[in-house]
Amino acid sequence: MKNNNGVVEDNKVPLLARLEDEKEELIQSKNSSDHDLINNEEEQEDLTSRVWIESKKLWHIVGPSIFSRVAAYSMNVITQAFAGHLGNLELASMTIANTVILGFSFGLLLGMASALETLCGQAFGAKKYHMLGIYMQRSWIVLFLCAVLLLPLFIFTTPLLIFLGQPKDVAEQTGLLAMWLIPLHFAFAFQLPLQRFLQSQLKTGVIAWVSLAALVVHIFVSWLFVYKLGLGLIGTAVTLNFSWWILVFGLFGYTVLGGCPLTWTGFSFQAFSGLWEFLKLSAASGVMLCLENWYYRILVLMTGNLKDAEVALDALSVCMSINAWEMMIPLAFFAATGVRVANELGAGNGKAAKFASIVSVTTSHIIGLIFCVIIMIFRENLAIIFTSSAVVLGAVDKLALLLAITILLNSVQPVLSGVAIGSGWQASVAFINLGCYYVVGLPVGVILGWVFNLGVSGIWSGMIGGTAVQTLILIIITVRCDWDIQAENASSRMKMLSNSSYKP
Repeated sequence: MKNNNGVVEDNKVPLLARLEDEKEELIQSKNSSDHDLINNEEEQEDLTSRVWIESKKLWHIVGPSIFSRVAAYSMNVITQAFAGHLGNLELASMTIANTVILGFSFGLLLGMASALETLCGQAFGAKKYHMLGIYMQRSWIVLFLCAVLLLPLFIFTTPLLIFLGQPKDVAEQTGLLAMWLIPLHFAFAFQLPLQRFLQSQLKTGVIAWVSLAALVVHIFVSWLFVYKLGLGLIGTAVTLNFSWWILVFGLFGYTVLGGCPLTWTGFSFQAFSGLWEFLKLSAASGVMLCLENWYYRILVLMTGNLKDAEVALDALSVCMSINAWEMMIPLAFFAATGVRVANELGAGNGKAAKFASIVSVTTSHIIGLIFCVIIMIFRENLAIIFTSSAVVLGAVDKLALLLAITILLNSVQPVLSGVAIGSGWQASVAFINLGCYYVVGLPVGVILGWVFNLGVSGIWSGMIGGTAVQTLILIIITVRCDWDIQAENASSRMKMLSNSSYKP
């Protein structure tokens, strides 16, 4: 084409320029997309790596803790199984003695000992190693005094159970058992602090080995006392005392004979200083966990007031035993989460504490889902190891769905409580537990059980409702938590308690 001056004009030049520009934009867009893709892959790899590293740290505590807790609880289950094969009355008596009387004691002492998960965990994270031994000795003092104050519960078990509406023969048999179980009651006061002292510094392997030794001894001694020596129901109580004190002496021996050179420097009068601050945190921990522990003990007592109480109580005791057995897994996550969160907060790493909480809750929930499926598959034969009664087997089958739901909720709720323990929120969570369990769950259970005549299923359903509300509230609190502030609070707590204690 010619212009007005007769010069040929090439229209392809602007077109080629535009094509070159578009090509350059495409290349830049592709490079940008590739860069974003690489970044996303790197972020994904980084997240996967972080989850893997945190999971290894978590399972370093969870694995041995699951084994040691299952082994320790298995001693109770084995004792209950021996009692169950002696007769229905013996099973009901051992169930109440184990679940209600010892459960009441264990719940309070366990909660009070859990103060060590906050203090020892944060002190270990802050590298104030000498404080761990001081804290444990304080816990022994506080828990021993508490155990003495709880003695009337064991001495007056029979009249207390009769007052609460239990059958007279069951109440009398349970009262006799309770007197024989007093040594076990005092074993809790020493074993629980020892266990938390060791797991706070990641020495969980020794807890597992000592628990295994105690379990092996317990099986042999149970067979010897009950079947060979014919000591009957009293023999089952004696075996529990013997086996739990093996746990105490085994863990204590490891601690004082050189197993903890940095954290155990011998007995010290410093343990008697700063007791008031320690007592307040222990009391808050005790109220927090015992309100939860007693919740299900009340379920057993309420069931004892139903019609045909013996069958209902036997069926519920089997379900509670299975639930408590499986509960050792989320309780191990509870302990591990408390340690991990406390360690990271003590070291000033708020974001790491948050990430540890997320990984722990997710892992425990997946395991809970698996157990739910197993319960529903084998629902017809769940009680076979506890009893051969067809009536009780059928009653347990009807309760299997409620058991599965309880296990699912308990795969999350204890882990969130572990976050609370590691962060030092015990007092706040105690009020939450009080409201959810005793203002919501218990009244709803009474209404469903008696007003709507749903029996043990109605009582248990109300209890599940309280647990569900509590779990939801704990999720909201954990999600909204400012972890940097929690790390600052942990630092302040360590300074306050260290100032009133041992000066290196």
